Amino acid sequence: MSAQETNEECIQHAQNPKIDAGVSFRVADNVLEKWQCTIAQKCAITGIPKASFYRYKKDSDNISLSNDQIERLSYIVNIHQSLRMVFSNPENLYGFMGMKNNNAFFNGSTPLSLISTGSFGTLYEVFKRIDAMRSGQW
Repeated sequence: MSAQETNEECIQHAQNPKIDAGVSFRVADNVLEKWQCTIAQKCAITGIPKASFYRYKKDSDNISLSNDQIERLSYIVNIHQSLRMVFSNPENLYGFMGMKNNNAFFNGSTPLSLISTGSFGTLYEVFKRIDAMRSGQW
């Protein structure tokens, strides 16, 4: 299964009240891996404790996630989808989150460093600003 098929499957599950937490976790983990996140960053961004994160990586079929964690995974995938619409080259698509950004809100920080704080509000704000790039509002 390709990454795009997996992303589309995750989006379909996100629209379905019965979310497949395993699929959502795998897709988000794949995106975070492409962004070159450390395990500490992955845990902070997803809100999943380290021990649970490792357990879910070994067996993603038996995952139980909170609504907060599901929303976090959704924002990760949606940030990735927005970046896919803006960038066609892999260097920008996967590297953007690690690039210093001098636009308002980022103030020279990387999007990844901001969302790695673990703040849900910051994850939302970063998503909002990256999503705005799709329509040239930035």
